[in-house]
Amino acid sequence: MAGVEQPCYTLINFPTDSEPYNEMQLKLDLEKGDIKKKIEALKKTIGIILSGEKIPGLLMIIIRFVLPLQDHMIKKLLLIFWEIVPKTTPDGKLLQEMILVCDAYRKDLQHPNEFIRGSTLRFLCKLKEPELLEPLMPAIRACLEHRHSYVRRNAVLAIFTIYRNFEFLIPDAPELVANFLDGEQDMSCKRNAFLMLLHAEQERAHQYLAARLDQVHAFGDILQLVIVELIYKVCHTYPHERSRFIRTVYELLNAPSAAVRYEAAGTLVTLSCAPAAIKAAAACYIDLVVKESDNNVKLIVLGRLGALRAAGGHAAARALPDLAMDLLRVLAASDLDVRRQTLHLALELARPRHAEELVGALRKEAARAQLADHDDADKYRQLLVRALHRAALKFPEVAPTVAPALLELLGDGAEPAALDVLLFLRHALHAFPELRPAVYGKLLAAVGAVRVGKAARPALWLVAEFAESEDDARAALDVLAAALPTRPREEEEGAQDESAKEKETPARQLVTSDGAYATQSAFNLPKAAAVSSMSHVACRRAPAGESAAGGLSAALRDGESFTAACACSALAKLALRAQRPALANRALHLAASLLAYHKQSKGAAGLTADDVEHGAVCVRAAAARPGVARDALLAGSRRALHALLALPERAAPALLPDAEVQRAAREADAAEREARRADVERGITFAALSPAADAQHHDIFELSLSKALQEDSLIIKAPRVVAGRPGGPDRGKLSKVTQLTGFSDPVYAEAIVAVNQYDIVLDVLVVNQTDDTLQNCTVELATLGELRLVERPAGVVLAPRDFASIRAHVKVASTENGIIFGNIVYEVSGAGTDRGVVVLNDIHIDIVDYIQPAACSDADFRHMWAEFEWENKVSVNTNITDLREYLQHLLASTNMKCLTPDKALSGQCGFMAANLYARSIFGEDALANLSIETPLARPGAPVVGHVRIRAKTQGMALSLGDKINLMHKSPPKQAEPIAAA
Repeated sequence: MAGVEQPCYTLINFPTDSEPYNEMQLKLDLEKGDIKKKIEALKKTIGIILSGEKIPGLLMIIIRFVLPLQDHMIKKLLLIFWEIVPKTTPDGKLLQEMILVCDAYRKDLQHPNEFIRGSTLRFLCKLKEPELLEPLMPAIRACLEHRHSYVRRNAVLAIFTIYRNFEFLIPDAPELVANFLDGEQDMSCKRNAFLMLLHAEQERAHQYLAARLDQVHAFGDILQLVIVELIYKVCHTYPHERSRFIRTVYELLNAPSAAVRYEAAGTLVTLSCAPAAIKAAAACYIDLVVKESDNNVKLIVLGRLGALRAAGGHAAARALPDLAMDLLRVLAASDLDVRRQTLHLALELARPRHAEELVGALRKEAARAQLADHDDADKYRQLLVRALHRAALKFPEVAPTVAPALLELLGDGAEPAALDVLLFLRHALHAFPELRPAVYGKLLAAVGAVRVGKAARPALWLVAEFAESEDDARAALDVLAAALPTRPREEEEGAQDESAKEKETPARQLVTSDGAYATQSAFNLPKAAAVSSMSHVACRRAPAGESAAGGLSAALRDGESFTAACACSALAKLALRAQRPALANRALHLAASLLAYHKQSKGAAGLTADDVEHGAVCVRAAAARPGVARDALLAGSRRALHALLALPERAAPALLPDAEVQRAAREADAAEREARRADVERGITFAALSPAADAQHHDIFELSLSKALQEDSLIIKAPRVVAGRPGGPDRGKLSKVTQLTGFSDPVYAEAIVAVNQYDIVLDVLVVNQTDDTLQNCTVELATLGELRLVERPAGVVLAPRDFASIRAHVKVASTENGIIFGNIVYEVSGAGTDRGVVVLNDIHIDIVDYIQPAACSDADFRHMWAEFEWENKVSVNTNITDLREYLQHLLASTNMKCLTPDKALSGQCGFMAANLYARSIFGEDALANLSIETPLARPGAPVVGHVRIRAKTQGMALSLGDKINLMHKSPPKQAEPIAAA
């Protein structure tokens, strides 16, 4: 049974390049060496045994010459040695030499040094041989009365382990430990004793706690944690006991330990669904988030608070809104993710009675954030703008106070928050007609300072779209006229050169020969100097937004070509809205002058041919005023805006990156609940008999322990649900098996590849298919790509037809494909120095194991698309003839999410364009744009087109491209038929 791993309690790292051992030298050092040599020899012996080799000749030498020594380092090494050394013969009988070792254990249990006693007791917890433990039971019992707490608490653990594994050795253990618990004063000893009663005989622990309910608040935190676990288990088993213990749980919400308060809050909401209990638990969670310094802990507690809101139902809806303002205290944290979760949760909890206070707090936070200069300051300001946007839409009565605060954050449009401010203004101008005059006036006052093209274009559209009255159109034209360039570029450049030359002329001496200052009237200055002075004063008095040097004027004069085209569209729309011919003519004149200005420009600042045509068409349409153009520019754009804002995903900006995923999951759950019907013939699922019962029927402590130990990692990596049938754990394991050698090779090997976040675990099964004993059978591995082998797997000895399991860990550094290759090297016993080598098949690590579907807004997608520098364009080469089928095949193969809504993909037009997005476990983003079509002239022809991939790293872009090329060669998976019930 070499393939069965023994329990491991200690991890020891030995260098892989150590020299081969000499058994005679080891015997000599252990027998006649000094303390230092014996320590080194004992370490080498432990390493040899851990590598799978057996040295039976050293056992008696260690018993005779090393075991009697009293050196503490040797005592520690001996505990490890006795743990790993084989203690039985091949037929399962205890070795005779172990009788001497057992006597040494007994002496150590009676040693005057408390450290040796306690270490020996901890070692006895690892023994699985009852023959060795039986003679030691009196000494173990005696350790319960030792003067030192270290010995007593380890004695309790030893008794607990022995009772759990071999109850016949100490059948009265619960009574013994209960009596010990009554008289013990040390908290660590009481915690271990209470823990044993909790798992061994819960009724005694229940009685002990019931008699001391009034003293629980004075216990230590380690004991209080066990008490919380007991209360949960007792109330889970006996629901009628809840009223007896719930007051104790309430008291533990105020415990000094943060861990106790966290567990008590989680237990309280499982024991009671009353609004008072939910409110007390939520207040405890908020207090933990505010006082805890670790950002990971903050995120975990915020997640629990969000889960409490989602699962609390009507009681949570009544209790939690009062805590929305208390939750805003968490915004003092520095981590952006913590702030994002806090704002999202606060807006979900807030009710209309909190609207004024909530918006006031967010406005103060926004004003404070404007002065911040840390790395995430821009993103935090953008987050606050989105939060205020959502608050204004959720509580329309506070919209008048939100608009001024957000317009202060517009600035020159350079910050990421500027676009979100304009999105709010678009929504506010459309949804709140009563606020339109005030908001529009503030927009006109701020638009002159916008100098960034991506912010100037939506601002110009808003100015033209919502100028509904004659006064609004006149004010808008005044703002645009002040910003439009009026002179050709050559004259401006000449004027700038002349002003520069005037600045370079030296100033005249205004000091007389005797050293006194001369006085001169401004009327006696030369004409050029006077004109320059007056122009300087005029520039100083002009508003900043209307200055020729910056603001909107700079965006129209020196900015992107499309910005000027958008200005022509805005002026044409203003001309159509104007009732008076003079006002319309003024707008057309301004648009024509802007086109003429750029037509005379040279170099990169001139308009492109498309933008010139766009601007000219707008001017001609505004001059001719045809009914179709008037309807398209005035009424059509408003209808399109109304339809856009009616979409759920565009109703309000998302605060969380995966908010759309969560929303889709909630909608799917709601649809599933609606579709669920209990038919008469439907079978009944018993939670106790079902292997995949709901989590609510399981012990939350056992579930959390399983998650911590990652016992369900293979289940998580199981195949996806096929036709409504999820794969089980065994099916998941078998799907990960990779054959490494052939069936006719001397050594057969196969591996189970498990990807766990940042590391890959290879569980290699090695089978000796020969009749010879293979020594030093080693799996030698190497990697290609961003993979790193953590440690070299240790060699094993394989008997004829024997097998062994060898585990290797590979660290993952980035999101890209990788290859693991290598060979198996072994030596045949009695064959001299010849070594056998079996080359292994390559193991390809798929990028899909690292990336997960994610969601982002259209603005974020465009921003990342422009920012990422690595692009990989993949041509579509497939036999699939349906556009939707190809898209689904692409999503299933690359593990990406389609951001384009289904409504936009519906219909049959022979063409499809979609945006895809995914995020890796390392936080890297992957973008893809799908553009495919089916030739209309050739029915049944395969899909053609291309997929453009963009990523921040070259490896991720290339790996996704390789995955798509590989996908083209594999047919889409068909859904398996569902078997009849």
